[in-house]
Amino acid sequence: MSGFNKVVTSYEEALAGFTDNMMVMVGGFGLCGIPEGLIGQVEKQGNKGLTCISNNAGVDGFGLGLWLKQRQIKTIYASYVGENALFEQLFLSGEMEVILTPQGTLAEKIRAGGAGIPAFYTATGYGTDVAKGKDIREFKGKNYVLEESFFADFALIKAWKADTMGNLIFKNTAMNFNADMATAAKITVVEVEEIVQLGELDPNYIHVPGIYVDRVIKGVFEKRIEQRTVSN
Repeated sequence: MSGFNKVVTSYEEALAGFTDNMMVMVGGFGLCGIPEGLIGQVEKQGNKGLTCISNNAGVDGFGLGLWLKQRQIKTIYASYVGENALFEQLFLSGEMEVILTPQGTLAEKIRAGGAGIPAFYTATGYGTDVAKGKDIREFKGKNYVLEESFFADFALIKAWKADTMGNLIFKNTAMNFNADMATAAKITVVEVEEIVQLGELDPNYIHVPGIYVDRVIKGVFEKRIEQRTVSN
């Protein structure tokens, strides 16, 4: 990787500087659009004490389920955790702190962090456990909860295509949290299906400009189906 060229050829280089006790965002929704190889590299490195921001935690033995298995996550901010039995076990035993966050609030905490907004008020969660200990203010007769934004040490995301300068295009619903997370971290690492030369991507269809991206690596994806339903 040199100059404006963001491409790296090894996962070790992609995650250079990734250490214990960091805050890390991981893109994906269910198993759609997760950076499989980057997740696997963090498992291999054995980093511990991580604070993880992700919509959910994969499934047992795949995606972020790998980090759970190795007890690498200390705290997780997530909105949905129903597909992972180990997640439930770690939460109930107190081995892992779980901060359940309404999905829209989670998305806005990430987007706002990327936009340089330190906090915002939302009506979501008022009167529930979500609002406990947080500042409450009334605007035009309605109560709102103050939510602090996120800005992580690393964002690990997945895109469909990138050029060598890190301009990104996502495919369909695999964009999910990935695009916002790309803007909301000190170091953004992107695992992609295809890398093309500068100028090959139509600028009208670029979802995230390369200024937000630090490293790009070409991955190989299993794209496991989260729930398979068949009929006789």
